[in-house]
Amino acid sequence: MARSMLIITRQSPWSGPSAREALDIVLAGGAFELPLGLLFLDDGVFQLAPAQQAAHLQQKDLTANLQALPMFGIDSLFAARRSLSERGLDETALPLQVDVLDDAALSALINRYDHVITL
Repeated sequence: MARSMLIITRQSPWSGPSAREALDIVLAGGAFELPLGLLFLDDGVFQLAPAQQAAHLQQKDLTANLQALPMFGIDSLFAARRSLSERGLDETALPLQVDVLDDAALSALINRYDHVITL
């Protein structure tokens, strides 16, 4: 039986390679049909911000990769309500369907997975 894995992405899409690396891990795991979840936490919720203009920062836009997650069987997407609120992001305006969780639900989510990787 495959072990489940939760990837926690905590970095903004423009702060370095961590956001892209988290997506690469999730997409690779999805290709092998591993039970995966992806949690956007802290500045990682900025990856969900609509209308990003990554080219202005000479970065590659991650939006297409995020939109491809369901095609790879990655349907377990989560975001921390507190992180969204603290960064002024409206959970109803996110371009990707995610389950928005409060602090208690986050703890339960993390405990549900066999392995947790934080980037």
